Amino acid sequence: MEIYNILLHAHKGFAYLELLLVAVFLVLLVVTMFGYSGNISKALKKVTLFTMIFFHIQFLIGIIMLITNITKGLDMGAVMKNADLRFTYVEHPFSMLIAAVLMTIINKKFKTIEKLTIPMMSLGLVAIALFVFAFPWARVFG
Repeated sequence: MEIYNILLHAHKGFAYLELLLVAVFLVLLVVTMFGYSGNISKALKKVTLFTMIFFHIQFLIGIIMLITNITKGLDMGAVMKNADLRFTYVEHPFSMLIAAVLMTIINKKFKTIEKLTIPMMSLGLVAIALFVFAFPWARVFG
């Protein structure tokens, strides 16, 4: 159980950093779209890269924690009936997985294009929306 507690604290600690990175990403994305005539700045590229990296780190830590908990013998029928357990074991991991994949796509596209397009802006906003939905606000700040 010692390893699980270390992973839990790491996952929670990285959550604060990830929240900050997502906020900076959102601000730079909006400023780029409406301010700099759509030209993608080096700052936006770097923030996108670091946001993607921390999404992946968080996801790997979370998957390890999820696997260690599922191997304890959870009944998935009971998990799906309980809203808190469903969020923890189903909605949170899958939403974060999709958000991490979207951030990876955005990072790849930002390397090849010079101007921010509406589809890329939309993809970024969907990734942020999934992150905000799946972020365990009560656990991190409660």
